[in-house]
Amino acid sequence: MITVNKQYTDSEIISLITETSSQSKGFGILLDKFQQKVYWQVRKMVVNHDDANDITQDIFIKIWQKLSNFRGDSQLSTWIFRITYNECITFIEKKKKKNQVGLENYENEFSENFTTDVLISGDEISLKLEKAIQTLPEKQKAVFNLKYFEELTYEEISEITQTSVGALKASYHLAVKKIEYFVNNSEVLHEI
Repeated sequence: MITVNKQYTDSEIISLITETSSQSKGFGILLDKFQQKVYWQVRKMVVNHDDANDITQDIFIKIWQKLSNFRGDSQLSTWIFRITYNECITFIEKKKKKNQVGLENYENEFSENFTTDVLISGDEISLKLEKAIQTLPEKQKAVFNLKYFEELTYEEISEITQTSVGALKASYHLAVKKIEYFVNNSEVLHEI
């Protein structure tokens, strides 16, 4: 029986999943613990809710299929975010190729969907921030989201993205500068 208030450790979850008799219980706990975090990480990277749902489902199918490959060299959450990161980048690249959509058109599509999406807070500051984030290249966007929203350390992000800590710091710094520039210039354009 699942104890509602019990916080399962990574090793407890993995043990439950690797035991045939408790696989369903273990995977249910894993879903309860990570599904919402994964969805919102995906949602920050892709255009719409339906795509985010589909990608999130694909991610958990991959997790189920590859859990036996998890060696425990990192935290389970880091491993899951690595899969999430890779799936998002793959999805965005495929969508651009399939639709022959340039980055500018993809950003415009995101902007249109974002401002009308009922799942997203509509306050002006949040919208400006999200629009600014969408102007970043995919990998820079991922670094910003993982550092700013998920509050991961550079070392954790390095494990997820397979990028050096120094490069991540530079990428994050550039992302912040681009976001500040976008927000400041959108305010000037809005006043004109």
